[in-house]
Amino acid sequence: MQATDTGRAVYWGTGRRKCSVARVRLVPGTGILTVNGKEGDLYLQFNPTYLALAKAPLETLGLEKEYDILVKVEGGGLTGQADSIRLGVARALCQLDPDNRKPLKIEGYLTRDPRAKERKKYGLRKARKAPQYSKR
Repeated sequence: MQATDTGRAVYWGTGRRKCSVARVRLVPGTGILTVNGKEGDLYLQFNPTYLALAKAPLETLGLEKEYDILVKVEGGGLTGQADSIRLGVARALCQLDPDNRKPLKIEGYLTRDPRAKERKKYGLRKARKAPQYSKR
């Protein structure tokens, strides 16, 4: 969905991974990442892996210095949040230009990772870990 934010075009994308949900806005700018009102580096704890994940779709298209990424993310841990940001950015880039879809799809940025934590079963310590067996 394209909207205008003080005269500028804004592109939205939603990403999900495990329990985290990221609502991403792409705004024309200089390539700044802002997550929950904080600088992206600070929020993602200066971890180069998480920062690279969040900015990967823009780098694939060569647009890393043309758009600011404004993110509202909640739930899960940092890994899930970084992955959900990546999916949200990729979906927003597809709204920006439908021709962006093919290179993003080839890189796998438009595929939601369906893996989630398996539920704990009764009689077990975790989802599959059984109590220690004692023969005597």
